[in-house]
Amino acid sequence: MNLNVYQQEAQKTDRVPLRGQSGHDIIVPLLGLAGEAGELLSEYKKHLRDGSAHQLFKERISEELGDLLWYVANVATKFDLTLGEIADSNLKKTRDRWGDQDTSAKNFDEGYPSHEQFPRKFEVELCEVMIDGKPKIRLLVNGEQKGNDLTDNADDPDGYRFHDVFHLSYVAVLGWSPVLRALFKKKRKSVPEIDDVQDGGRAQVIDEAVSALVFTYAKSHNWLQDVVDLDYQLLRTIKGISSLLEVRERSMGDWQRAILMGFKVWREVLENGGGKIAMDLDAQQMTYLGPPSCCSTVMIDEINNA
Repeated sequence: MNLNVYQQEAQKTDRVPLRGQSGHDIIVPLLGLAGEAGELLSEYKKHLRDGSAHQLFKERISEELGDLLWYVANVATKFDLTLGEIADSNLKKTRDRWGDQDTSAKNFDEGYPSHEQFPRKFEVELCEVMIDGKPKIRLLVNGEQKGNDLTDNADDPDGYRFHDVFHLSYVAVLGWSPVLRALFKKKRKSVPEIDDVQDGGRAQVIDEAVSALVFTYAKSHNWLQDVVDLDYQLLRTIKGISSLLEVRERSMGDWQRAILMGFKVWREVLENGGGKIAMDLDAQQMTYLGPPSCCSTVMIDEINNA
């Protein structure tokens, strides 16, 4: 049966139609939902207790699910919603979160001059150096420094100085990072509007905000060690704050993969005080290759103290 047709037919048996006076017309079906959910659990309890002796288990489950559906339809009607719209939205949400990801998604660099595109494959080094007695992280691409040396910017050192790894994971999986576009001098200046909106200051702030948000979340979740699924609310927040940017085309599943991949490499980088990272945008992968070969902290100290 068509869901919207069912919804229309179900309203013909509503004993507390919408009146907008006492509020009973809303609270009754809401309480009905809670009650029927309890009945459903009760039937399953009987099934666990009695096993095959509960011969009407399937019929009872069908009945309770039907009652739940009636109350869902009733609540939807009273909030001026249709079951068809609700079902479509729910499938879109679940596909975005759990569905098979389309790895052939549009490349945000497509059609731009080569000098405005991220290289499809490249290698990065993160080196820990000592400057004025403080450890800092230097990002090198093909031996050339990109951006400024970074610290944790915290009273309690927590490894945030290595957070460029997260931006790299966004590039690898999502093909997106306004921060690294700026650092790598890959801003798409050939299209002024794209340069301003997608690669500009606001986009870079959002990129950094996502990294800081996820880092805070990971800090209270054992740095995502052995985590395979991220909290839905976290992913929804990320999708929300980035919804005005081109990365909105990427799914929650894409974001989850980028974040988990980034923290896997980040943990290895943190353990080794830096490292080499291989980037493959075509395969949507980043791989930790081992400790860095660039200047050691001792050498930098010697240079600074000379």
